[in-house]
Amino acid sequence: MSNWRDIAGATFEPEKHPATGARGMVVTNNPLGSAAGVAMLAAGGNAIDAAIASLFALTVVEPMMVGIFGAGMSTIRLANGEHHFINNYTVAPAAATPDMFRTLSDQWPDYQKVAGDKNEIGVLATGVPGSLCGWVETLEAYGTLGLTDVMQPAIRYAQRGFKATRYLCEIINKFKHEIGQFPETAKTWTPGGMPLSPGDLVIQRDYGETLIAIARNGPQELYDGPLGQQAIEYIQNAGGIITMADLRGYKTTSADVIRGSYRGFDIIGPPPPTAGGVHVIEMLNMLESFDVAGLGFATTDGAHLLAEVIKTGFEDRRRYMGDPAFVDIPVEMLIDKAYAARRRMEISMTSARHTTTGHIADSDSTTHLAAADSDGNIISATHTIHSAFGSKATVPGTGMLLNNTMNIFDPHPGTANSIAPGKRVTSSMSPIIVEKNGHPCFCVGLVGGTRIFPSALQAIVNIIDHNMTAQEAVEAPRLWTLGEDLELEPGFSASVQDGLAERGHRVTPVPIIGAGMGMIQFGSEAMIGASCWRADGTPIGLGGGMARSGIRFNV
Repeated sequence: MSNWRDIAGATFEPEKHPATGARGMVVTNNPLGSAAGVAMLAAGGNAIDAAIASLFALTVVEPMMVGIFGAGMSTIRLANGEHHFINNYTVAPAAATPDMFRTLSDQWPDYQKVAGDKNEIGVLATGVPGSLCGWVETLEAYGTLGLTDVMQPAIRYAQRGFKATRYLCEIINKFKHEIGQFPETAKTWTPGGMPLSPGDLVIQRDYGETLIAIARNGPQELYDGPLGQQAIEYIQNAGGIITMADLRGYKTTSADVIRGSYRGFDIIGPPPPTAGGVHVIEMLNMLESFDVAGLGFATTDGAHLLAEVIKTGFEDRRRYMGDPAFVDIPVEMLIDKAYAARRRMEISMTSARHTTTGHIADSDSTTHLAAADSDGNIISATHTIHSAFGSKATVPGTGMLLNNTMNIFDPHPGTANSIAPGKRVTSSMSPIIVEKNGHPCFCVGLVGGTRIFPSALQAIVNIIDHNMTAQEAVEAPRLWTLGEDLELEPGFSASVQDGLAERGHRVTPVPIIGAGMGMIQFGSEAMIGASCWRADGTPIGLGGGMARSGIRFNV
């Protein structure tokens, strides 16, 4: 039994069960997404083949979260120990300007709102997509199977259909009015004006044909071909500004991963413009001098310390983070332990520090997956179309949903995250791999906008400091703060909530912080995959193996 239970200030029992597998593991936020990846492992492919197959499959079965006209990033560890990072986030179109949206307020909570919600709903909110380009590049660079092979599960799900889950239907119902503004989207997700019900068969014939064309012709089908032409014609006729030149000019970026250390473990994460790698390492550096295990999981002291450290992470995210092509980011300073020591001095264990971190635009609607094989290849990947169902617009005749990532930019000119042509937004994505002495220990990531990197931090602490199992670590109650309300998921005891309030925190109970988290933990004999209750997450492991050589059969 894990030792955190003896000193915990929270009560919870994991709702899901982990999976084990010696030959491979895939963890996604949908069972059919995970099955698509495991099919590649069973066919002799590697972890990267599995991840790309899962991503294409998720565009069919988890369409509200991810799409080929979307964005994302992946942290990769190869069997030889090399680490790579690929950023296929969207960029602002060439015609984008800092004042392209008419803002309605300079103050929160309406700071991000613009006239007509045009930075949120409709094609003007759409950024130049990177997902399809990035997935194919990743497959070609590090996979072993062909594009046609890895796309087969997605094509099958689209053409033959799948049963809608309750999770999907709840999200459709939440956004049914916005979906209803776009007939091409509504015909699939709210047919006849009624949201789908759990168990309904969902068939996407147009999208199936789109996937077949991509499998046949590659990413140029979108970036310099008929699919792209269809998309641009629709976007421009509907008031958008993306052009074929934008599509043709899109490039992924690659950069060195960000590295840090925590109690002898190596933390390997994504570089800017995402906040995930830099600020997770910064916050871990601040925690390292505290006896986190001794303070206890979800005790008043433990929760207070996490809240104070998260405040610092958000202050520095707001102050320093941006697209490194446009902003100088002091990465080395932020991940330096001496800098953490200076910031640590601001923490009082008896009272909450009041801070003005402001608000940061981001979306809870994303997907995360992880895949690993027996050779040592690992990929931790987070991808999105931003809001649920993105811009809500679907290109007619293609089944392809468009992102609304322009919503993440600051619609006001003159800030580090203001709109500029070719610019990538700052995100909170945190696809992280943790190693020790060169050997992988676990990888983790999740969904949830600005709640992603503080939640990833807590999962790492749950494993390293509180000795939780993988399943406990992903399902444990979370907390989150921007420096104002201290949000607590169910499970924190009443006495802990009272104790935090006495220290000056404005405690706010909430039903959920972030969303689906996935983890793969690497043991000496097998991998353990875990998904949390906050989404349809499903780990699937591959065991068994091939027959012994030299076996003779009597015939």
